[in-house]
Amino acid sequence: MKKTIQITIVLLFSSLTIFGQTKETKRADTYFENLSYATAAERYKKLAEENPTEHVLKRLGDSYYENVYMQKASEAYKRLFAEFTPKEPEYMFKYAQTLRANGNFEASKLWMSKFHTANKEDSRGTHFTKDNASLNDLINGKPNYSVANLRSINTVNSDFGVTDYGNTILFSSPRERNIYVKRNHTRNNKNFLDIYKVVKDKISTTEEIDSDVRPMFTEEINSKYHESSVTFSPDRKTMYFTRNNYVSGKYRVDKEGYNNLKILRAEWVYNKWDNVVELPFNSSEYSVGHPSVSKDGKKLYFASDMPGGIGATDIYVVDIHEDGSYGTVQNLGLEVNTEGREMFPFISEQDVLYFSSDGHFGIGALDVFATKKENGFYTKPVNLKAPVNSKLDDFAFSINSKTKQGYLSSNRDGGVGDDDIYSVVELEKPEVVKPPCVQIVSGIVKDKRFQNPLPGAKLVLRDNNGVVVKETFANEKAEFTFTLPCNKQYTVDATKEYYQADSASFVTTKKQTITLNLDFALDIISDFTYNERGELIIMIAPIYFDYNKSNIREDAAIELNQIVRIMKEYPKLIIRSSSHTDARGRESYNKALSDRRAKSSVAYILSKGISENRITGKGFGETRLINDCVDNDKHTNRTKCTEEEHQTNRRTEFVIVKL
Repeated sequence: MKKTIQITIVLLFSSLTIFGQTKETKRADTYFENLSYATAAERYKKLAEENPTEHVLKRLGDSYYENVYMQKASEAYKRLFAEFTPKEPEYMFKYAQTLRANGNFEASKLWMSKFHTANKEDSRGTHFTKDNASLNDLINGKPNYSVANLRSINTVNSDFGVTDYGNTILFSSPRERNIYVKRNHTRNNKNFLDIYKVVKDKISTTEEIDSDVRPMFTEEINSKYHESSVTFSPDRKTMYFTRNNYVSGKYRVDKEGYNNLKILRAEWVYNKWDNVVELPFNSSEYSVGHPSVSKDGKKLYFASDMPGGIGATDIYVVDIHEDGSYGTVQNLGLEVNTEGREMFPFISEQDVLYFSSDGHFGIGALDVFATKKENGFYTKPVNLKAPVNSKLDDFAFSINSKTKQGYLSSNRDGGVGDDDIYSVVELEKPEVVKPPCVQIVSGIVKDKRFQNPLPGAKLVLRDNNGVVVKETFANEKAEFTFTLPCNKQYTVDATKEYYQADSASFVTTKKQTITLNLDFALDIISDFTYNERGELIIMIAPIYFDYNKSNIREDAAIELNQIVRIMKEYPKLIIRSSSHTDARGRESYNKALSDRRAKSSVAYILSKGISENRITGKGFGETRLINDCVDNDKHTNRTKCTEEEHQTNRRTEFVIVKL
């Protein structure tokens, strides 16, 4: 009895402990899901000390990872893989990245290889395993830039994102301002970001924080939530900046309760920034931020996690029209974007696009890359290597092509605070753009039987990994063209409704001047065929009528049901019931008889629910015989035929009038 009581007490105590842990886990999850990573990490750490479940260790590592505490994140992931086997390959990638950020390159290489093996289709694994031999060049190669910490403007907090503005620079910082509202961001327990300015001549790489740093704008720009990443139109009369989803005094969240980022536009009116509005492609359901305007003011680049992207965050571009409206938002594609994070785009005066990524091969977490669009394609992104890039996050890179001076933000070791602003001086222009070798691949899509052109056919281009590179449609002449890099393997799939798909694989050569011809001939799908007159008809067994009759026979009803099925499957199909007789009897009688047969078939199909505007009927009498069983009204050319031969002419076909 005593033993039973002891067991009961132990079980009860264990149950209470598990219940308490479950409750605490849910509380930690709430902080994590609300992006309060600092508080979440504290709670997951305590839970991991008591009962390190797989879920707790994943979330502990992710909390540190999101706040770029890479050493702590690495320790959490190491413990995760030591005690469990996570099903998601993404944790292999994160662990590899934390090891790389801590300088453990060999271990990082091992885990990145495991990630690539587990997820062959992810381009990040390809980038990091294929290019690994160049790591030494990125770290120890001849530098293209010099980098220095601007200690006079950096604080212990996160200072980043410089924009040139006359004789001053603008940047984002969560430093204290003299306002009455307490503004604290739960993601990392820091103040919310505002936009600040400082005169360039006041900036130093050695002195302490300068008192001349001032908030840039009024409360119409600097609200009580985050503002960052400023960019201007060429005439400096339009400003774009990033803010939390807080517009016109209204704070909005998505369906999960998250407050996302938006790009806002302000206008310089009567010596102040006014008319603050959000851009039309913003949404409460996803974030849009980090804007950068092109030199001519006609394009706006930005980062977003909007649906339909390639990775966690992608870089997009949109045209800015002269009337102030915007074009269609376009993803920059697979050459720039990966399954990871691409963010902080900056488009230079020379149209070189600089951006940060953790999906392309680099030294640390986020590295800075450069690319340029040539002949419709972005060149392979070039890593700006050390000292621009470090083992941790390097981002918000900008450069003035005339002065060869620019800025960089980084949380690398040796800084003043979380993120610091660094000056950048170009020493030797990096070879960002090589004249790319491209080839033109052109062709035409035709009907296989009659070689008729098929305008509107869809062409889908895939690379050798099966990833869609481009999609296009054949023009009014059924022609198509792709401009592609040389010496690469592709597959093109040609499709058109009512036709069987066709595909062709090819390899572009190393010769730039060659045009590859790639024609397609599509066969009609099995539901359709051609009659002896070359008309497209529905493929069914022949529908026959008894001599001098127009009623539907049982065998004919089976085939007419097939017509009904096909018309329901292809709701845009319009057909004509074409009925024919044999040559016996008077021609006028046969014409009337065939009309009755055609209408009889139409009536049957209408009775099955097909709309009357999709089918008509016409009788052709004996004018379209398919054999030599002729017989005119005077019987002067009568040919002797068997009943079976006459029966062949007593038929009804269903001709496609409109696809």
